[in-house]
Amino acid sequence: MPSKELQSPTSEMVLLTPNTENPPSIAATPAAPKDKDALREGSAESDNSRVVMKKQLGLLEGVAIILGIIFGSGIFVSPKGVIREVESVGTSLVIWVLCGMLSMIGALCYAELGTAIPKSGGDYAYIFEAYGSLPAFLYLWDAMMIFVPTTNAIMGLTFASYVLQPFFADGCEIPKIALQLLAAATICFLTYLNSYYMKVTTKMQNIIMFTKIAALVMIIIVGLAWMLMGHTENFNQPFENTETDPGKLSVAFYSGIFSYAGWNYLNFMTEELRDPYRNLPRAIYISLPLVTGIYVLANMAYLAVLSGPEMIASNAIAVTFGDKILGNFSLIIPIMVAISAFGGLSVHIMTSSRMCFVGARNGHMPAILSHISVKSYTPLPSLAFLCLLSILMLVVSDVYVLITYSSIVESFFIMLSVSAVLYFRYKRPNMERPIKVSLWIPAVFVVVCAFLVVVPVYVAPFEVAMGLLITLIGIPFYYVGVVWQNKPKWVQHAIDSMTFTCQKLFLSAKEQKQD
Repeated sequence: MPSKELQSPTSEMVLLTPNTENPPSIAATPAAPKDKDALREGSAESDNSRVVMKKQLGLLEGVAIILGIIFGSGIFVSPKGVIREVESVGTSLVIWVLCGMLSMIGALCYAELGTAIPKSGGDYAYIFEAYGSLPAFLYLWDAMMIFVPTTNAIMGLTFASYVLQPFFADGCEIPKIALQLLAAATICFLTYLNSYYMKVTTKMQNIIMFTKIAALVMIIIVGLAWMLMGHTENFNQPFENTETDPGKLSVAFYSGIFSYAGWNYLNFMTEELRDPYRNLPRAIYISLPLVTGIYVLANMAYLAVLSGPEMIASNAIAVTFGDKILGNFSLIIPIMVAISAFGGLSVHIMTSSRMCFVGARNGHMPAILSHISVKSYTPLPSLAFLCLLSILMLVVSDVYVLITYSSIVESFFIMLSVSAVLYFRYKRPNMERPIKVSLWIPAVFVVVCAFLVVVPVYVAPFEVAMGLLITLIGIPFYYVGVVWQNKPKWVQHAIDSMTFTCQKLFLSAKEQKQD
């Protein structure tokens, strides 16, 4: 066999049980380079022969990941949560600006965390590093059981809805089974693409990113043109009838914050980012101001064309906007919404699988989920596992309710992640920090997040209680699966047999760390 070819994936050199401490290399050792310095750490050449996820993401791909998540279908479908609560155009735009500023503050904190702790896994990795095993496990529990599969299911259903709607006459409801089948097929296809064609996936996401930006710029230009033609009546007395109830204002702020959600997703893939110390913060610095500007201008365009009651009554604001002003070109909007949902789903599948992979690597998930495909160098078992959970969520009738229950808990864990900046400043003052933000930045973010966590206790106590219950259910699983090491031999044998079988199925092996 030539020295650089992989051995058969069915050989005993690949199919190792989780108890094997020092697995042998699955590839013959290549000839040593003449100059070790010639091979930069993280370059394609330096880890080409090892079973490890490759550093294939550059700055453009990093920006595409952040924008792909934030510019899902939300800005096209449902940016009405803010106007519904505050009931005035001016206050609505002010809240969109403030939410963008808060997201930029949070993103700066993640830039420090991502460069100080250059590990994949995002929030999970930072909580694990700062606060230990149990809090990290509970975040992973909520993410894997609720956050990730429900989000995938909802994105898949959104895509399916916009693809199928043209085939049904107005007033005809799309059969639920048709939505579920197309959503399931889409999730499976994108999982396959992310599993075996990483380069194709990232290029596709780059193209979709530019398509989304072009669609939003088109909406902004049309809205501005509408205003320049003299249609500014919706902006007369913009702060009239502003809602002053603190509960409603906080819910409006909450809706705005979640529309910006996704700025931390690139941190899930830090280990696959080329030159992360430069590209991670640069991607954040480019993406967040761009998102804030586009969100504010897009909402201004919506509000110029649609009145407040029209926005609140619409189930898909961009479509209503297009029907009112674009005439025969209005078909462009639902196509753009479908493309956005498709791209957002692809990015979410890619990034969330890395959190599952890192959790398994730390012993918080089954060992097989920490394995990597020996052909494509992707976390294939984790991708397949989350694909299965997402499809299961498609048949759960209350999938939207589940994600509502867990949204408050997710806010708490994001607050916990950012508080790690303050914790490390106190506990590890000499920690290497390529980027170091002023202390007021994480302090402000933590205070605002605490407010966003506490207020729902007053506004929606039942939903908060259910989210807390879902989280606490994970504690017994933590003690059985993680803390309890001396399991009976028959249990360990069953686990090892399952791992061995899955290795053969996925042609996967344990990650080979660099010496």
